[in-house]
Amino acid sequence: MARVGLLRLILSFTVGLAAALLAAAAFYVRGDMGGVFQYLRARRELRELGAGASADQLAAARQHLSDIYAAVAAPELAVSLLPLAGLLGVVAAWLAWQAFGWAAQAQRPDLQERMVYRLAYRMGGQFTLSDLAAASPLTREQAGQVLARMQAAGQLQRDGETYRLT
Repeated sequence: MARVGLLRLILSFTVGLAAALLAAAAFYVRGDMGGVFQYLRARRELRELGAGASADQLAAARQHLSDIYAAVAAPELAVSLLPLAGLLGVVAAWLAWQAFGWAAQAQRPDLQERMVYRLAYRMGGQFTLSDLAAASPLTREQAGQVLARMQAAGQLQRDGETYRLT
């Protein structure tokens, strides 16, 4: 379970960071993706001019690129909206944490008992501890605790290594 929690933390952090970076990038260009592609196209054309072009052609292409950048980029806006980008990242991370919280719910006794019932029905009412540990996200220790709790409540009977529903 600790491994699942660590993966969940890493995933949530990655989603939050990605969302914050995307928001900051969108703020930087004022949401104008068409302008970004126009800038990239002009930059590619400048690179393609290369050494074969005259100095005037290169200067004109650089000026055109600079004009597009000035029209598209808004660094002051992006800096002023960094707290909002961070907040969006935190919200996205929280949503990812919640979305992938199913493993944390495996700690709830009712869910654990439901896992036991599902396995028992699939196996014709009889199963072993190893079957439960292999077929569910429960560890062997958790599976043993659930079985002991259900046995104490009279929901299961134990016959050697085999458990069956009562």
